Amino acid sequence: MKHRSALLHSVLPAMPLLAACLVMPVASAAPATVELAGNAFITSGDKGAVINEHGLAGWSNPAAVASTYFRVAEAGPVQVALDASLADGGNSTIRVKINGAPFDVRLAGKDRKTYAVGTVNVPAAGYVKVDLQGLTRAKATFGDVAALKVTANAALTYANDPANYYWSRRGPSVHMGYTVPANTEYFYNEMTIPKGQDAIGSYFMANGFGQGYMGIQVKSPSERWVLFSVWDAENGAKTTLVSKGAGVVDNAFGGEGTGGQTYLSYNWTAGTTYRFITRARPDGKGSSDYSAWFFAPETGQWRYIATWKRPAISTYLTRVHSFLENFIDTLGYTERRVQFGNQWARNVAGTWSEVTAGRFTGDATATNAQRMDYAGGLENGRFYLHNGGFFADVVKTGQSFTRPATGQAPAVDVSALPMQ
Repeated sequence: MKHRSALLHSVLPAMPLLAACLVMPVASAAPATVELAGNAFITSGDKGAVINEHGLAGWSNPAAVASTYFRVAEAGPVQVALDASLADGGNSTIRVKINGAPFDVRLAGKDRKTYAVGTVNVPAAGYVKVDLQGLTRAKATFGDVAALKVTANAALTYANDPANYYWSRRGPSVHMGYTVPANTEYFYNEMTIPKGQDAIGSYFMANGFGQGYMGIQVKSPSERWVLFSVWDAENGAKTTLVSKGAGVVDNAFGGEGTGGQTYLSYNWTAGTTYRFITRARPDGKGSSDYSAWFFAPETGQWRYIATWKRPAISTYLTRVHSFLENFIDTLGYTERRVQFGNQWARNVAGTWSEVTAGRFTGDATATNAQRMDYAGGLENGRFYLHNGGFFADVVKTGQSFTRPATGQAPAVDVSALPMQ
């Protein structure tokens, strides 16, 4: 963790509003610099304030709230100061809340200075939330805030890799990997997003495989997708669309590489269990065909999404997994959760096998401790994944879990699945 000593050009005393929040000053450890560029979000009032590569800027809206998060390893006192300036040379009064305890701070002058805020006692290990909101200003803005200076007796965790601030603000992606038999042609999975856990920017990926994935997304407040993507071959050869279902849109996409993407706009709902099937099969000519189907209880039937042909590969399904991610960096403070149950694999001979073992892993944001709001494992007999929202109860990655078997093979005739 990078710790840098504060250069205290000028310190203006904070005005605590709740005496009960105050504790004795923290011991003289060097303060950590928690850059807002990688650790802060506009959590209320989305106009008149932004988080950019320099921190909080363009801050003119008194309704805007900028929230910064860092994690403490254990209970104890936490002291906070601000590195701030006013480009217009004016002055302002802002309200700073440390885990809800409010302090008023007066900012003044063009030069970047470190302003004392206050000290609170944090009752347990977990994330500390620091909210900034403008009260009064003499000129155009309340000021520019670059960083928090945080002093604590406990170890601190926060995003400290500027090259990856975009990813740390998106939050940790987490995965559940499954072991399936050789020559698995079909993979079946059931997925439920608990009510209230379907934040905008979420991708709940049910059926991933070595060359692509299938799941459902929250694209915007008014649009939700069923998504199925297959990447191009490693040698650059293009994946091509064989066919697609009614209402399905296809287009190329970027990301892990180029490839083919298909999606169905469908207003799926949290609290409902949806079912997914993916298929991979060599075509006997040096390529493989990948297909996907989605079952919605609202309609009571399987919907065909698409079939993509990927060249330069001859394979059945490999590296089967599910994952959970947020794909909008400005919404990385929101929480999401998903459950997966009753996984089954069907081999080329037509035999269904129940899949009960899962391995929980995370991306580099998790493994490099840029964010620690991630979890996964078992709940209510199903696998689950959880991320975002800066919750306290982190689950170590790299663990394996076994869910109880249901013995309920999918009631689906794969030969009768629609292909249009």
